[in-house]
Amino acid sequence: MKIKDNLNNIKSCLPFSLRGICDIIPKDTQEIRLRTNRPIAIQTPYKTYFVNNSFRLSEKPFDNPLIVTQRELNEAFSTICNYSVYSKQSEIINGFVTLKGGNRAGICGTAVIQNDRIINIRDITSINLRVTRELIGCAEELLSVYNQGGMLLCGAPCSGKTTILRDLARNLSLEHKTTLIDTRSELAAVYCGVAQNDVGLCDVLNAYPKSAGFEHAVRCMSPELIICDEIGGVEDALSVLKASKSGVSVIASAHCSSVSELIENCYLKTLLEPRVFKKVIFLNSGRNVGQIREVLGIDELL
Repeated sequence: MKIKDNLNNIKSCLPFSLRGICDIIPKDTQEIRLRTNRPIAIQTPYKTYFVNNSFRLSEKPFDNPLIVTQRELNEAFSTICNYSVYSKQSEIINGFVTLKGGNRAGICGTAVIQNDRIINIRDITSINLRVTRELIGCAEELLSVYNQGGMLLCGAPCSGKTTILRDLARNLSLEHKTTLIDTRSELAAVYCGVAQNDVGLCDVLNAYPKSAGFEHAVRCMSPELIICDEIGGVEDALSVLKASKSGVSVIASAHCSSVSELIENCYLKTLLEPRVFKKVIFLNSGRNVGQIREVLGIDELL
């Protein structure tokens, strides 16, 4: 299994005064959190570290901490937006910006509301730099059970669903006409029109709402397979169901960590009974993140 690590690309997003932290953070760093007038937090799979004034890691948040100033946070935000906040407006109002190399920056601040819709985020209070890692080959076990039917990947948050979906897309698109609906730019991580992650020969609908993405794909791209992340509600489920009735296989993911949670989820249940998905896969989390715990046929669930 080959791992593509984008940790080095994070450095260019930081103000010069903070770039030294990239020389000390662990290789398995998942997130770097910058908060106004608070210590820098480094998140790994098993522990949270903080950076002190000597540019050393500490497990205590207020052990002579390196504090992020408002100026440094604003500088990081400008750099993340490539010094053009307006050009990133559509991403910012959704709470994130996709970075060169495939990393993402989560944005927190004060929402500007108009007609019950967020139209901007001002007065940035924190930035979460999320490190993207591609695990080339992590979906090999699922490729062996794929039989041109739909599949649903289930797991808790941070259980590796997106990583496995990406590897499935990369492989299956070499044999099947595949459209990738990347609503939050996490799968392909399109930056200036170029996918930063390897998604093979997929046609990528980047930042499309799922309902619009499924309709566009079925009408215009004649896919054999549609792949999307995180079915999140009734509208998403109806879009998947409509596509499956058009003769398209769908591979998707959902937040649920057990069979009981899946069955109790009303909108996911509407996709099980018509047998939209032939296989349901449950992933481990915690120390076993990304590992397949169980592969069930639809008849075993119903």
